[in-house]
Amino acid sequence: MENTGKGVQILEITEDQAGQRVDNFLLARLKGVPRSHVYRILRRGEVRVNRGRIKPHYRLRAGDRLRLPPVRRREAGTLRPPAALLERLERAILYEDERLLVLDKPAGVAVHGGSGLSFGVIEALRALRPGAPYLELVHRLDRDTSGCLLVAKRRSALRALHGLLREGRVDKRYLALVRGAWPGGPHRVDVPLRKNVLASGERVVRVSEAGKAAQTEFTARWTGEDVTLVEVRLLTGRTHQIRVHAAHAGHPLAGDERYGDAAFNRALRRAGLRRLFLHAWSVALEMPGGGPHLQVTAPLPADLLAVLERLGCMTCKTDFG
Repeated sequence: MENTGKGVQILEITEDQAGQRVDNFLLARLKGVPRSHVYRILRRGEVRVNRGRIKPHYRLRAGDRLRLPPVRRREAGTLRPPAALLERLERAILYEDERLLVLDKPAGVAVHGGSGLSFGVIEALRALRPGAPYLELVHRLDRDTSGCLLVAKRRSALRALHGLLREGRVDKRYLALVRGAWPGGPHRVDVPLRKNVLASGERVVRVSEAGKAAQTEFTARWTGEDVTLVEVRLLTGRTHQIRVHAAHAGHPLAGDERYGDAAFNRALRRAGLRRLFLHAWSVALEMPGGGPHLQVTAPLPADLLAVLERLGCMTCKTDFG
């Protein structure tokens, strides 16, 4: 690392740092700096690689020379997550070894700070593990989605897990409550999805032939009156994939305010549903390099089990709790 005056730093990217997106590299390095500011200095060209402007998705290479402008961090104390959240996340750790951590993410907690949030799961985990040199999200869950979330504890583990995801070698299963009686399964939805940003800044995903390939497999696990609890297997990992594919198939998710059915959502609120009924139920993988086969399950949280019981599923607590 070189200091070039006025607080500017020149960082030489190492082999271990290579391969990651520059925005993720900066977010990890500039802890305490708002995400919005990180993306602002990227847009303005204040961050440069090998003296050239780069996009946030640029992947760093070993030997790259990255120019980092001076940035002001918030006082650490203002970013400290509440003790109650830290305790909750500590209890929610389902599995941990030297390379990987699997967390049962609570609903209502974002995976990272930004968009007006000072912190999310990853910031809270770093506060819980102040001595951990590296903690990064392997993938993401929407704020209202609960369940299994993978966090890498080493850069090498992150690269390996991203490779498994690209190759379809991570088996991720979800539980979702949908409208109507889903036909006998497994039922595969195979339609491309395209991400759009509205003038308001809201991000939406639509079925589009111009989009990226997306496949989701749905299997009915319990059927009640005009509702079905489905097990969902992701074969690709597109934004809002489960929600959009379910709606496209005529079975929108309960509690989905963006792609769902307003009348169905009102009926489920009367049954006590207060959020999107989508839970990352299990994850299974085999780490490269002779690592053990790992399978972790996150039971359905109490609020979703209570909704199922009110709808008449008497075995759901045993089967999924």
